[in-house]
Amino acid sequence: MSSEMNEALQALATERNISVDTLYSALAEALTTAYKKQPDALGFAWVSIDTETFEITVFAQEVDEDGEPYGEEFDVTPDDFGRIAATTTRQVMTQRIREAEREQKYEEYAGREGDIVTGIIQQSDSRYTLLDLGRVEALLPQSEQVNYERPEPGDRVKAYIVEVRRTAKGPQIVVSRTHPGLIKRLFELEVPEIAEGVVEIKACAREPGHRTKIAVWSNDQNVDPVGSCVGARGARVRMVVTELKGEKIDIVPFSDDPSDFVMKALQPAKVKEVRIDFEKRVADVIVPDFQLSLAIGKEGQNARLATRLTGFRVDIRSESDVAEQEAYERTYANDSYADGEWIETSEGEQLWKPADGSAPLTVEEWSEMQNRESSVPELQLAEAIEEIELEIVEDAIEEVLDAEIAEAIEEVSELIAELEVDEEEAELEEIAEESEAAAEDSALDPAPEA
Repeated sequence: MSSEMNEALQALATERNISVDTLYSALAEALTTAYKKQPDALGFAWVSIDTETFEITVFAQEVDEDGEPYGEEFDVTPDDFGRIAATTTRQVMTQRIREAEREQKYEEYAGREGDIVTGIIQQSDSRYTLLDLGRVEALLPQSEQVNYERPEPGDRVKAYIVEVRRTAKGPQIVVSRTHPGLIKRLFELEVPEIAEGVVEIKACAREPGHRTKIAVWSNDQNVDPVGSCVGARGARVRMVVTELKGEKIDIVPFSDDPSDFVMKALQPAKVKEVRIDFEKRVADVIVPDFQLSLAIGKEGQNARLATRLTGFRVDIRSESDVAEQEAYERTYANDSYADGEWIETSEGEQLWKPADGSAPLTVEEWSEMQNRESSVPELQLAEAIEEIELEIVEDAIEEVLDAEIAEAIEEVSELIAELEVDEEEAELEEIAEESEAAAEDSALDPAPEA
């Protein structure tokens, strides 16, 4: 009997992928529960199983008024214990085995947050989508799905593990298709240099379903980080884009210099200058006028991704806007009333309080002061703007004139070359005519007498 039971437990352990010790422990707990259901059972009792002979013994101890056991252990195994406990043991054993399986599944995925898994879509509704990972199912909430993706049952997709929860029905694995970590894991699968640590993904900014920007860095100066991620003819990055259903990916080189990093993060736009305010974490970016829309991107997408990628708030301005701002600041640099704030007295009167600490002004006084002083600064500002526009026009005229002069010089050179050719041809004709005339003269002259 003992060998048959051991073989049965071994087969069950192999089938359920559970250790034999776990089954013995579950069996002992089941038998203990069955014993305590008997009318004359003692309160403090436990079951011991001999793994070699499979002999089952129930031990017990006396308890005091406080419920604490005392004295020696003694055998209280009932004569008909096997018959009484048979049905109860089966139920409890089934429950314990299920609990052991759930715990094993949980331990398999516990601590794997941040890993990538491949699953098959089982079903989908308005709340979530279920992925079959093999032994367990993963939950893909609607909030973690890309908006335009329409998962179909049977499709195989990759997802990023966000959380592993322990529940009464087993582990609940929450996965995501929108997490930026999915981009990093996909590149690790496709780019061996990233998996080996030669190339690192320093930062990642993503708008799921639309565009992603990643900044890469190489620990080996002989390895191009951007080229490693792109692959031969874009083969590596194409695999990632295919898995993301066509999401665009921009790969830029990482830089320790914040100005240079912001400039590269705004690619493909060309940036003229970047001014960094480290206290406010703001990057003032100046671009040519024809690059302004490209730098901002569709609905501000390029600027938003650059902000998330670099950690600086990116303010983009064109060169003409910067020139007008600088002209305005030069014009109003000496205006002592340019800065201040409106305050309200206890009587409800509005007063203008200048920033220089001078006496507050009433609304009428402030209006008179503005009318008196606004005409000159506005004229100066208009003159400054006209000067800037005049400089721009003069530069454009110079460029046009230079082009016209160069074209005229080229035409004159061609004419001179043609004239020189004509003169050479004329000279050759004169020489030919003189030669013919000399030949005719020699033919007409009589031969000298001997």
